[in-house]
Amino acid sequence: MHLPDLIADLGLILAAAGITTLIFKKIKQPLVLGYILAGLLVGSHLDFFPSVTDTKSINIWGEIGVIFLLFSLGLEFSFKKLFKVGGSASITAIVKVLFIILAGYLVGKAMGWKDMDSLFLGGILSISSTMITIKAFEELGLKHKKFAGLVFGVLIVEDLVAILLLVLFSTLAVSQQSAGTEMLYSILKLAFFLVLWFLGGIFVVPSFLKATKKLMNDETMLVVSLALCLVMVLLADKVGFSPALGAFIMGSILAETTQAERIEHLTKSVKDLFAAVFFVSVGMLIDPAMLVKYAVPILVATVVIIFGKIIFTILGALLSGQPLKTSVQSGMSLAQIGEFSFIIASLGLTLKVTSDFLYPIAVAAAAVTTFTSPYLIKLSEPFYQYLNRILPKKWLDGIERYSSGTEGITTLSDWKVLLRSYIFNTIIHSVIIIAIIFLAYRYVQPFIMNNIANSLASIIISVVVSFILMSPFLWALSIRRIQRTAYAHLWLNKKYTRGPLIAIEFFRIALGIFFVGFLMYEFFDTWVAAVIALGLIVLGMVIFSRKLQSFYDKLERRFMLNLNARENQKPDILPWDTHLTELRVSPESEVVGKTLTELMIREKYGVNIALIERGRNNIPTPGRDERLYPNDKLLLIGADDQLAAVKALLEIDTPEIAEEDNFPNKEMTLQKVVVHAESPVYGLSIRNAGIREKAQALIVGIERGANRILNPSSDFVFDKGDVIWIVGNNKKIKEVI
Repeated sequence: MHLPDLIADLGLILAAAGITTLIFKKIKQPLVLGYILAGLLVGSHLDFFPSVTDTKSINIWGEIGVIFLLFSLGLEFSFKKLFKVGGSASITAIVKVLFIILAGYLVGKAMGWKDMDSLFLGGILSISSTMITIKAFEELGLKHKKFAGLVFGVLIVEDLVAILLLVLFSTLAVSQQSAGTEMLYSILKLAFFLVLWFLGGIFVVPSFLKATKKLMNDETMLVVSLALCLVMVLLADKVGFSPALGAFIMGSILAETTQAERIEHLTKSVKDLFAAVFFVSVGMLIDPAMLVKYAVPILVATVVIIFGKIIFTILGALLSGQPLKTSVQSGMSLAQIGEFSFIIASLGLTLKVTSDFLYPIAVAAAAVTTFTSPYLIKLSEPFYQYLNRILPKKWLDGIERYSSGTEGITTLSDWKVLLRSYIFNTIIHSVIIIAIIFLAYRYVQPFIMNNIANSLASIIISVVVSFILMSPFLWALSIRRIQRTAYAHLWLNKKYTRGPLIAIEFFRIALGIFFVGFLMYEFFDTWVAAVIALGLIVLGMVIFSRKLQSFYDKLERRFMLNLNARENQKPDILPWDTHLTELRVSPESEVVGKTLTELMIREKYGVNIALIERGRNNIPTPGRDERLYPNDKLLLIGADDQLAAVKALLEIDTPEIAEEDNFPNKEMTLQKVVVHAESPVYGLSIRNAGIREKAQALIVGIERGANRILNPSSDFVFDKGDVIWIVGNNKKIKEVI
């Protein structure tokens, strides 16, 4: 029996990937580089090793890898996070991306490349790697630093910008010219479907998962999650977007559900497998002869990535009001490219609008910058200190004044509050109403006409059903009162504001009439549409106003319940809501000389001491008899209010000390570990497992099903499926648990 080429090729790919990743693990380099090297070895350009024969099938597997990779990124993305990162991350990301795209385009044109090659080069160079940055932060123990919040925010915004670039580049590639109307149409189309999918997904998916929760074991949850992902992939492809966009959107919808962590855990193995195939397929496209031939463009691209991203990220962060130190650290953390760059490069190849040399150049530049990224992050603070010494004092004072000034710009006037609410209200309900109209016209009415009733009856049924579905959203769009307090202030306190307020209300009513007229126009002639529209407006919006309000309120409550379910499932104080903070014991503090037993910090405040640094000595997970001495530096874990209380107790002289000082032990992190049947601690109590002694780690919380236990007692016995929240050295914890 002949073994199919696909199976033989897959075995070869995974064997090569396994060997190279073991080597790269040993030398502590990113696994992505190992996968790319494996692809180079099994590709058709080298004869030293067996080569893949069925390249077409492997490329299909690689496309599946892109889908699951984007699904995984979506699970970490969350649209709510995008709103929470604020203006600083958005300004920083947009400034950086725009300038790097421009720089990449100009560099391409300077080297004599075509417009599309140059534009795609700019897009490839502009997006930093979320995976590589997070991995580097984990390895360096920087995830809880102040600047890390800005970096993660920038990465979130960049993920969305990358999706937008994929859509825009696809439009440009098809039209082969920068037609302004087509670009605008593509952007509006993307915005329309993003809003529609997010609203529909949040309303339906969490409710579905909640209703089927008792039926969902791990196997079923995995199958359902991947099915939801692929359904959204089909929808995205149906409306003309890339499959990767659909996977990303479904991931971001599931990120808002209470099952997000579970889904992320269950799909991780699938994602890792197909992502490995994708990155290997990326490596297979590399021709060593092409790398030699285009060594200069590779060098130029690498220089643009490293120096361009550092400069423009610092510029964007400073413009957004960040201090110089945070800006420099952020800039040097984002000087690399990764997964989205490969996807943009492969888009150009798939659409046949870029030259063959662009992909290997992108991969080579990604490999170099992935290697340099951890070192640049380490050098960020010394570089800041260097800038602090050489820059004129006038500049430094100006930056500090600008940064301090922007922090105070947080209050919103009544007009801003009202207009922001009206804009959101108009966009959201307009999208829903337009979607209902198009669904009725393109799908419902033809279906009824072909299967149920004749032409006229099908039209009447479609119009009635559509209007019934639209009514609550028309009421919310045109009549519903929004931000009553701000509206009342403007109406009563300033007589000159009544005119604009009345104009806004007229606009809302007119927009509602327009949508009803648009519905009628899709099925009838214009005059009939106008008459029926006015009649329906009077009947539906006035006579049934209270019922519409009641029904809409139910819809809104369900949506908000689903949207906030992930946050609302947790009590106020939980170990996974906590974070690590570094504080110093003041010589004047009342805690000096007392033992941890006497202070009872854990019992009184719920705060755990993970590490004490005393001079050159480190004391991980200190015992109850350990005393605190002047200038001891403590690594504490707790919620913000708990840490604030302990901070007051320790009486820190200079709040900046904790932020500036870094613990030499970078590997003390808060992490979660799931107990399985083969775990060494399975069936043992915390005391008998000896985790504190063997791993120098501290258990701060345990999650067992719906029960969550903060600071568990030493008699607690581990069971299969327990989620342990623990602070300690990652490597030692893995050896013990």
